Parts: sequence; structure tokens; C-alpha cells
Amino acid sequence: MRIGVPTEVKVQEHRVAATPDGVRDLVADGHEVVVQRGAGEGSSFDDAAYAEAGANVGSVEEAWGADLVLKIKEPQSAEYGFLRDDLTLFTYLHLAADRELTDALMAAGTTAIAYETVREPDGRLPLLAPMSEIAGQLAVLAGVTQLQKPQGGRGVLAGSVPGIAPARVVIVGGGAVGYNAALIAAGVGASVQLLDTSIARLRELKQVLPASVELLASSPTRLAACVAQADIVVGGVLVPGASAPKVITKAMVESMRPGSVLCDVSIDQGGCCETSRPTTYAEPSYEYAGVIHYCVANLPGAVPVSSTLAITNVTLPYVRAIAGKGWRAALAADPVLAGGLNVCAGAVTHPGVGAAFGLPVTSVDDVLSGVAA
Repeated sequence: MRIGVPTEVKVQEHRVAATPDGVRDLVADGHEVVVQRGAGEGSSFDDAAYAEAGANVGSVEEAWGADLVLKIKEPQSAEYGFLRDDLTLFTYLHLAADRELTDALMAAGTTAIAYETVREPDGRLPLLAPMSEIAGQLAVLAGVTQLQKPQGGRGVLAGSVPGIAPARVVIVGGGAVGYNAALIAAGVGASVQLLDTSIARLRELKQVLPASVELLASSPTRLAACVAQADIVVGGVLVPGASAPKVITKAMVESMRPGSVLCDVSIDQGGCCETSRPTTYAEPSYEYAGVIHYCVANLPGAVPVSSTLAITNVTLPYVRAIAGKGWRAALAADPVLAGGLNVCAGAVTHPGVGAAFGLPVTSVDDVLSGVAA
């Protein structure tokens, strides 16, 4: 199979979908890999490294002209012209927050497989997990920085010194984002509260988080009380493949003290706060009601070397399966990978995306059996 790795064009996105080592494995499997010139430079992988691994280093048209295209971020509007009906696209898509892209994929007839909806039977999201881990850590670090007075924040130290209380960090959601955010927040000495609706998950977190982290069952009343007293709020709520629920209301934000910080890591899926909107690293924050909103939609892009290595570690086995068997046989053989199919032959195949836009959904089973697509 011919596999393409184009350069990411999202603002301040420096990751790349495959490392030279990953390319080497694909070439050893007998595949042709085309890497766009300069695609890996932001992650410290130069063209020579890809060429040495066996890739053809070529143009954007050559990379997008492959049978299977690997990316990190969803196609941007400037890339819609590369979509076509004989293309399989494997990347983060977050379609439930992006009707324009959903329509573009449907119109083109592209087979679109999303990293973030590949799901294990126990609910784990193996291709989302490493980026969620990185994003959770970066969210706290960003919040700590934004809280400083020169950045417009309250001027509160995240940690503590004798005689004064530390900053209060409230984390909403106990998944990979929340767990990692809690680790970092506790590590810098903040007072940390983590809220989740699942008591079972809170029990799991109790075994692995520092005892100083306060674990609370989330309810609207309790969440409102915690947010009102927070210096930093980290939103990490996720419903796989669907729009994030708006659990942090406008009224809650308005109750926060001026100069407090809200980091909405759920922004890729529309955000879990009513006052959130996507930002970029070029302009990462804005204020609403005096509260600094930090809603960068590609947080792990700030550490592209680590992020690229981490994502290739988990995506490569699935890439090899798709390339070796073809997308239809690969998905039929692996229900976990089949959960990643979001759009195929002009139809939406993921319930979360259909629900977000009121679109009919064709089941993956029907697609794979040939009833549809």
C-alpha cells in the first residue's frame, strides 16, 4: 500500500504522524511511504532521516495522493481539496465539534478513521490516551503561568511557602487528562480537588494519586461551589466521539474571582464550559467575566518531539494492520479498530457524530458487510 504523511498545517502544530523508525517498519512490511518535505522538522526529524528509513520525500500532492494518509490533526479547510473517495484517512478528527469537516468528508466519500474513537472493550481509548496524558500535564503548567500577574492572572503562587495557602486547582473529570493534571498540580504543591461522576473511577484514583488530592463525587451544586473558589480550573470531560457536555456553566465562570484561570482541555470536542471557544498557540487565551480562558485545541503540539514519539508508539500497530489488510478487512478483524470509523462512502458511521448534528448513522457492521458503502 502507498502511505502518505503530509505536513501538519494547523496553526503552531509541529507534530508529525510517523517517526523515521515507524516509517522503517512500514517499508520493511513492503509498503511505499511518502513523507512530505519538512513534515518532521518541527519534531526534530529531518528529511534525511526519513529518506534513510526508506521513505520517498516528496510534495504535498504526493503525500496526499497515497492510498492511506496519516495525520495528527483533522484536515484544515485548505486541505479539503485533497479528500477523495478512494482515500483512507487515519488521524484525530473530533467530528462532533466540526460540522464543516464532517460535511467535507461525506461529500468527498473519504473513509475516515479517527484515533480518538478507537476503543477497547473496557472503555479505554488507546490512541487518545498518550495525548490526553500530555494535555493534562500541560494544562496545569499553562494554568500556573497564566495565573501570574504579568500574564493577567491573580498573581497567586501555585505552590505554597510557609505561612500562606497554595493555589486551589479544581479538575473536572477523572480520565487520563484529569489524572495527569492532578499529578502535576499536586507535584507543584497546589491544593487539588478532582471531581468525577463515577464513584468506581474515584476509587481507582484513590489508589494512584497522592493522598493530598481531594476526590469528590461531582454534582452541579458541588461543582459550582468548587469552581467558585478555584484559582485554576481544568476541564477534562470526555464522551468518546460525541460533543463534550457543558458541565461548567456561564454562571459558574461568572462566580470565579477575576484573574482566575480556566483551561478547557475538552475543547477539541467542543469544550466542557459554556464560555469556552477554541484558541491557538498564536493567541492562546482570552477573558470572559475577568476569568482567563486557555482553550488551545492542540495542547500537545507544544512538545512535538515527545508527542510524536508517543503517538507513533500507539498508532503504528493499527497502521500496519490497515496497510497490510486494507481498511475493510482490518476493521472486520478488530472490533477495537472498527470503533474508529467515523465516516465512510458519504455516510456517518459513528453514533456520537450523528447525534451531534442530527444526521442518520450507518452502522459499521453494515459498512463492513457491504450492505452500505
